[in-house]
Amino acid sequence: MGLFSRKKRQEAATADDVDTVDGVGTVDGADTVDDGDGLETSAAADGTAADETAAAEAPTAEAPTAEDEVEGVRTGAGAETASASGDQDASASDADATADEKAADEPVERGAHLADGPYDESDAPEEDRIDLGGLQVPTIDGMELRMEVDQRTSAVTGANLVIGGSSVQVQAFAAPKSRGLWDDVRTSLRDSVVKQGGTAETRPGAFGTELITRLPVKRADGRTGYRPARFIGIDGRRWFLRAILTGKALSDTEQARAIETVISRLVVVRGGEAMAPQELIPLNLPGQRPGLNQIGASPLDPLARGPEITQIG
Repeated sequence: MGLFSRKKRQEAATADDVDTVDGVGTVDGADTVDDGDGLETSAAADGTAADETAAAEAPTAEAPTAEDEVEGVRTGAGAETASASGDQDASASDADATADEKAADEPVERGAHLADGPYDESDAPEEDRIDLGGLQVPTIDGMELRMEVDQRTSAVTGANLVIGGSSVQVQAFAAPKSRGLWDDVRTSLRDSVVKQGGTAETRPGAFGTELITRLPVKRADGRTGYRPARFIGIDGRRWFLRAILTGKALSDTEQARAIETVISRLVVVRGGEAMAPQELIPLNLPGQRPGLNQIGASPLDPLARGPEITQIG
């Protein structure tokens, strides 16, 4: 097992790190995770710096709303034309998204590199794992485990697993008995990214339909770059597991398969207590018994500012 580290949320961060996920179904660029540079620089960034700074946290249908990106209002004769054009663009975007969803929903044969998980605790085979409370992580040589801790509440809000320049942040949430959460969460994530000027597309993946995003962020030198990420959602037995891949695994097939293997060996410990849908399943540090105040936010906004993806080390 590699290095274990603990890091509290930083109040300020630069765009040279990765974007955050606010709640279960939104994305913003406020907090960060350390996955190396990884920014895709925009060639037109220098001429549009002022426009790029307008991006802010975007709301979802279930989470509390935040400030949207603000654009100038067109007046006079051009207003109707702009509105009509905007409606056409929106319709085209919706049509593309629907086509992407249909293509991504096509079944994909499960890869031989995957175990049968992620597992519910009742179905998990025997294996050496690190107990994090709501999640159990397999022990893998060379893997670093980095825990996310909310500075305000001291609650553990997520786990980052780092392997050879690739990182995956994993979190588990409570879900209803009757249906899964990934379809709704994926739609909210896509809408959030698009509202901030990024791109998001669905595709079939190792665990079903995935979401690939590129979110614009401001670099320290003032230029605009794009931060790519791969979102995986897995609906389980009254739980929902979300994994966010960054780093080399986005372009390196071998590293992607290694991360996917780890995800397939995770165990979710939902517990039998009543929990609201989308409420974060409590985590604890390795070897530490859970405290009494693991979660201090409301069920629809389980982490207040999101899962506290932070720069570590």
